[in-house]
Amino acid sequence: MVFGTSSDAGGGSSRTLRSRRSLLRAASGLGVAALAGGTLTGCSQSSSGATRVRLWSWLTGMDQYVAAFNASQRDVHVELSVIAAGTSGGYAQQTNAIRAHNAPDILHTEYQALPQIVTTGGLRDLTDDVADLADGFLPAAWRSVRPDGRTWAVPMDFCPMAFFHRKDLFDKAGVQVPRTWEEFAEAAAAVRRTDPRARITTFPLNDGAFFAGMAWQAGDPWWRVAGDSWQVGIDTKGTMGMAGYWQDLVSSGKVAHTPTADQSWISSLHQGRLWGMLGATWGVGVMKRSLPTAKGKWAVTTLPTWGDKAVNGAFGGSAFAVAAQSEVPEAALTFLRWLSTDPAVPRIGAKVTFPSPAYLPSRKVAREAYKNEFFAGEPLFDVFDRAATRVPDWTWGPTSLSVFSSIADVLAPVPTGGTTIPRALHTLQSSTVATMRERGLAVRNGGRA
Repeated sequence: MVFGTSSDAGGGSSRTLRSRRSLLRAASGLGVAALAGGTLTGCSQSSSGATRVRLWSWLTGMDQYVAAFNASQRDVHVELSVIAAGTSGGYAQQTNAIRAHNAPDILHTEYQALPQIVTTGGLRDLTDDVADLADGFLPAAWRSVRPDGRTWAVPMDFCPMAFFHRKDLFDKAGVQVPRTWEEFAEAAAAVRRTDPRARITTFPLNDGAFFAGMAWQAGDPWWRVAGDSWQVGIDTKGTMGMAGYWQDLVSSGKVAHTPTADQSWISSLHQGRLWGMLGATWGVGVMKRSLPTAKGKWAVTTLPTWGDKAVNGAFGGSAFAVAAQSEVPEAALTFLRWLSTDPAVPRIGAKVTFPSPAYLPSRKVAREAYKNEFFAGEPLFDVFDRAATRVPDWTWGPTSLSVFSSIADVLAPVPTGGTTIPRALHTLQSSTVATMRERGLAVRNGGRA
């Protein structure tokens, strides 16, 4: 059974849940029992007598959220330590702290990294603690914090993907904004005919998280659970179809393949040489910061679809877990419930970023609080609310982060013809299976390689 599907919501049999947890923990060989003797260092009370909760996070605006929470009551006092973003060192720092028995009470994790952190045995099982919240979240976000049918974190935000485009340039050239990927390929050719220097977008070959988001839309989760084994299927039908499509566009020069968000990319946007970006909700802030003089030129729509099937991928989003070592789990959960569900949070978020809460009532608050003065076209929350409901089931495995890194390596030769995107996926499939087996996991090769 696939991790995180709605059929897991009821918990399943205890034997099944135990076997799934063992699959996760076997990746590191470190279970909760190995950590039971560890305790947090330092006093659990602040100078005011409130219960002290330590939080590590890199989330934009977290300092303001913490300040608002601390000002709202006297029983719990959260102390924030800002750490590097997850793949820039934050995950290693948290994992090392778990192993050293000095983890903070609350840890920050993106959805794709959660199974890997669960393998440390260092997270508190929150299944019973937050069961009452389940129906309040976007289904895809809630499934993402339940990799083995148990709840290991509380969702904060969720980032469905979208197509950001220069509405003014599309309108002027008479090019229809594509609704399907077939129309997208036609639009890509039309953009190049209009301006030989211009491209409809870039397909960044160095970004594993982006590539996974595009594969998510195409279907076929890369990891599944088959009995007591992981089934790995990266080079299966959905992902391979998506890969072949983009290989044609890259090799024909109809799309660029340069990284997103570097200086060359920003320059191309300023000069009108890139008419679009495949991104997610965080792209609202990226565009506003990168193109402050482009007000009214850009619009956002849901991703083009494969045929008439209305499915969307996701690219990012955060959740927060409680350390198994924490001496103050109830106080930590008091903050996490506030962070994920209190209407003050999206109102604060609307001032510092584009809020994309995972909690459904907070999405309504965010819609009212955020003032869009940059984008033309359809209202942003109409687009992203529709996209969020289209995100299907997906499984993240215990080696997701290393796979992201490997994607950049195996796709690096694509621009020079050293390989193709489909061939690179066969290589990735083989290396992923081998790596998981080296870590002592039972693995079935479910790919086509």
